[in-house]
Amino acid sequence: MPAPRLICLIGAECTGKTTLATALAQHFNGLVVPEALRNFCDQQGRTPQQSEQEALLQVQVAQEDQAVAQARRLGLRYVFCDTAPLLTAVYSDHYFGDKSLYPCALALHSRYALTLFLEPDLPWVADGLQRDGGLAQQCVHALLAQKLPGMEATVRIGGVESVRAQVAIAAVQGVCVVTR
Repeated sequence: MPAPRLICLIGAECTGKTTLATALAQHFNGLVVPEALRNFCDQQGRTPQQSEQEALLQVQVAQEDQAVAQARRLGLRYVFCDTAPLLTAVYSDHYFGDKSLYPCALALHSRYALTLFLEPDLPWVADGLQRDGGLAQQCVHALLAQKLPGMEATVRIGGVESVRAQVAIAAVQGVCVVTR
């Protein structure tokens, strides 16, 4: 059996990454890698500081590596990543003006067989410490949009949940024939 494929779901806050990653994992019998930032905020009761951004990026990578190893052991074909190191780099840029994580994050992005770039067209909903509102959402989306055009195998996902799921499923099915 071929190595499990990493599928990245990326987007600003409140764009439906977790919901869609879970739905895709159920549809394709895959694994979900949770968002390291959400876990950090839940465990620490605060958002990360600038000095913690690089470690947070590395936690996301380690979780992805562990999920790939687990998927390989279980004979699963897909691992769906509820965000990516690139989002940590974007947040570091947006909140701290720190662009130092981009080279590493962009290099790591080549790991993904497919990137699903979620549009900020769902209603914004407050959800604990990591959501700052519609303005922050638009700024983060714009930064992601600047970084993703050069990436291969990127599909934009927008619209209501059912449409998002249909487009995402078709994109993942298409990745089976895409080689990098």
